[in-house]
Amino acid sequence: MGGVEVRFEERHETPMNVQLLRGRDLRPPSRRAQISPVASESSLPTELIPPRTKGPTRKKALRFPVNRETRAFYRRFYPDTTAAEWNDWRWQLRSRIRTLSELERIFVLSEDEQSAVARHTGSLPVGITPYYASLMDRHDPSEPLRRTHVMAGGEYVRLPGEEDDPLGEDHDTVVPGLVHRYPDRVLFLATGTCSTYCRYCTRSRLVGNPGGEYQFNVRNWDRAIEYLEAHTEVRDVLLSGGDPLTIGDDKLDYLLGRLRAIPHIEFLRIGSKVPSVLPQRITKELVNMLKKHHPLWMSLHFTHPRELTPEVTEATARLADAGIPLGSQTVLLKGINDDGELMKRLMHGLLIRRVKPYYLYQCDPIKGSGHFRTPVAKGLEIIRALRGHTTGYATPMFVIDAPGGGGKILMAPDSVVGRDGDDLLLRNFEGQIYRYPDPAGAGEEPAGIAAAE
Repeated sequence: MGGVEVRFEERHETPMNVQLLRGRDLRPPSRRAQISPVASESSLPTELIPPRTKGPTRKKALRFPVNRETRAFYRRFYPDTTAAEWNDWRWQLRSRIRTLSELERIFVLSEDEQSAVARHTGSLPVGITPYYASLMDRHDPSEPLRRTHVMAGGEYVRLPGEEDDPLGEDHDTVVPGLVHRYPDRVLFLATGTCSTYCRYCTRSRLVGNPGGEYQFNVRNWDRAIEYLEAHTEVRDVLLSGGDPLTIGDDKLDYLLGRLRAIPHIEFLRIGSKVPSVLPQRITKELVNMLKKHHPLWMSLHFTHPRELTPEVTEATARLADAGIPLGSQTVLLKGINDDGELMKRLMHGLLIRRVKPYYLYQCDPIKGSGHFRTPVAKGLEIIRALRGHTTGYATPMFVIDAPGGGGKILMAPDSVVGRDGDDLLLRNFEGQIYRYPDPAGAGEEPAGIAAAE
């Protein structure tokens, strides 16, 4: 495999140069600034030191790295697969683990998992790329990534307040696949396909089901575009689904081009989990195509530090190098990432990879999601563990997407204690109280919850 193989474990918290994370050679310093090789490498872990080359500088590797555990996995479970096939995103999609027998070939399933998979029908099927399966524990059903993608009996327990469409997207759907809730922006559901299917998916009613609620096709794309052309108040389009990056380059290029041609559409966004579960999809051809449609932003779905592999490092670097600003979205999940220190490792790892932590979502009350949801207080506790204890860049906004179509509502630890005459009393990250002179605000009640953009 091309490049230097680097293994990233959860305990790594030391910031490292992105080129080293990618397994690439660093450009040597100028002659005047050079230091001896021994001195320059002594501070690096052995596995991070690029190998020396003889003769002319070797050409940079363009293929994806393959981490050690993943290589052992595919040699065991896909022994006839070449490295080129493994790194082909189309092969990964075609080879997704979709059935009980395929799961049993790889995982030692619990009785609960076996029963849950066997009784499933309809949308939100099992779907796991071989790459993502390689990151999961084969024996432990409580392992975080495995829990998010292998069915469990809790999916069949519907608690009070849980709905098929908890966010009321259907109510705000103006044409098939186009949700217009906020004044100046829309949600464009471009496809019903994902490379993997998260068991807590907000759109579990429609994804992965060809005969489901929505039919995603170019005809409906054209209807949505006609609506957008007529509604000049819309300036921002978020492409989601399903996952837009499961669409082929030519077709996605067509859609982005049609949207970019609308004069009042100022910028586009793509929401995707592909870079974390199918990083091989981020090809040179894809990023060159995406660059044509700037200003283009991407919101990437990450769940756990275990996802931050060399493959993901390469994928996010390619996107960032293409000038695409990257933000992260993480769903707070019980027993999976509901821990302040673990969340800090995830957020730090994302920043190193040039992904700005953006949203931490309270798990939506989709039917059968009760075993994933934490109390809201847990999310506030995690924000307190981040705010002031690490850089603000690593602190996402904690939001609840209000059931019934209320939109995103920002939740924050209560830092406003009250007033004392002309002073506003504020609590800092250490719990200490400070005064801020605010005579003009006397008699006003400070708001503790604000609407999120």
